[in-house]
Amino acid sequence: MSSKIALIGAGVMGNAIATRLLEVGNRLSIYDRNQSKIDALVEKGATAATSAASAAATADYIILSLNTAAIVSTVVFGQSGVAEQARPGAQIIDMSSIDPISTKALAAQAQDKGLRWLDCPLSGGAPKALAGELTVMAGGDEADFNAASIVMNQLCANFTLMGSVGAGQTTKLINQVLCGLHFVAVAEATQLAIDAGVDASKIPQALKGGRADSAILQEFMAKMATKDYSPTGRIDNMVKDLNGVQDLARSTNTAMPLTAVCAEIHRHLMHSGFGGDDNAALMKFYAKNEE
Repeated sequence: MSSKIALIGAGVMGNAIATRLLEVGNRLSIYDRNQSKIDALVEKGATAATSAASAAATADYIILSLNTAAIVSTVVFGQSGVAEQARPGAQIIDMSSIDPISTKALAAQAQDKGLRWLDCPLSGGAPKALAGELTVMAGGDEADFNAASIVMNQLCANFTLMGSVGAGQTTKLINQVLCGLHFVAVAEATQLAIDAGVDASKIPQALKGGRADSAILQEFMAKMATKDYSPTGRIDNMVKDLNGVQDLARSTNTAMPLTAVCAEIHRHLMHSGFGGDDNAALMKFYAKNEE
């Protein structure tokens, strides 16, 4: 089914989401502050918008793919923001990864303006978005979840309502604990294999089906072994998410020592100038003489 969709934010994930939505026949209006990112999607069939407001003006669904809660707030409620021209009852689908407290405040503000809000953070990265196989954990009203499914089922293999607004973002933080720790573990194991003289690129196949097998092992160990840092995600985005995890853990008085170490490794890489690199660049923490 073809839908009228606006997408705000055309970074690595936004571009992949937009590409998938265009490939399955949707009408897509796109806005990003970077004109070259808009142009790349116009070549694939999207319509360029001059602002978030104009992108949202005729859309039934407004997808956000942005980096922080502050940016989401500005894009939706600031000057030339979504709320200025969005139609009453339009469904905002926030696929950004932001904190649950900010999400609840943004959803309440949207409701005051006659807009619906569903937090829909994702897991799977750009490759899964392009294949329509994302895992998305949602928070919001069941009616909004059901309405958004028309679009989200084109992007997802697994689309789950976790509870009220903010529950999706809380689940995403839990997801990031597991992913962050796993990325570090795979990088550490990859370096050990290299140092011990084992062909690390063969390990995913050797361990396939065993208890150590995982999607991250299968996707990333060969990338790490060959220093393939082609972008599917970003170190600095993981830092943002792990900061959110630690904030949540402090509020719930939950001990998370392994997550603390994981966060410090990611922060070290970010402050060393590798924040924009792919998660596979965790090898730069372990590898000898790695620039």
